[in-house]
Amino acid sequence: MSETEFAALHRRAEPLLLPNAWDHASAALLADAGFRAVATTSLGVAAAAGRPDGARTTRDETLRVAKILGADRRYLLSIDAEDGYSDDPAEVAAYARELAAAGAVGLNLEDGRPDGTLTDPALHAAKIAAVKTAVPELFVNARTDTHWLDRRREETLPRLTAYRDAGADGVFVPGISDPAEISELVKAIALPLNVLYRPGGLSITELGDIGVRRISLGSLLYRVALGAALHVAGEIAEGRPAGPAELHAPSYADVQQLSAPPDSGSDV
Repeated sequence: MSETEFAALHRRAEPLLLPNAWDHASAALLADAGFRAVATTSLGVAAAAGRPDGARTTRDETLRVAKILGADRRYLLSIDAEDGYSDDPAEVAAYARELAAAGAVGLNLEDGRPDGTLTDPALHAAKIAAVKTAVPELFVNARTDTHWLDRRREETLPRLTAYRDAGADGVFVPGISDPAEISELVKAIALPLNVLYRPGGLSITELGDIGVRRISLGSLLYRVALGAALHVAGEIAEGRPAGPAELHAPSYADVQQLSAPPDSGSDV
């Protein structure tokens, strides 16, 4: 099978900066800003629905969002599906088929569990293998939460190796920040390595220089949007309303246009 367009974005000289959306408007804005690919943030999708993240409560909501975003052909879509919402590899594979049918070209699968522990690596590898058998063209980004949960960090490389051998197309280690550790993983795994951007941490250029091929923004944009809304509401309440230029806010008409039917001639 030839390499997909989304997979090819991980092979460029510069790392893929992958912003994370939580609804149609946020995804469309990012696409209009020039981002070729957009992912979802599980926290944003869960919080917008009034549910906790990472608790296997948003399977249907994630699929609903995938169908809405997947219908927009202006960008390539990757879905954060937590741990696949099941310990049954066959169920995870069936869900991956639904996401692909909705328009997703990438899937994020994490080995962190709802109770804050880590999934057995053999089970997570089985989920990855089942998904790749069911939907070979789907780019599976296998995530380990050893650094994110600060648990069993010594297992990071063995876990990633198992996930690679199960057929993962890329690996993701959120929370890792030490350049030497990152470089070691890049050399050892020989798959596109994804890290989470940390404000004040290594720059995109610095991460690219040590071999990182994909940089996710995670829930950062969603949290910044919430913070901005709270700040503006507080400023208005205190009699210090900011002007439109200071807010960097799109106009009503701009947001309405985001939901206009796409050009029938456009395509990914």
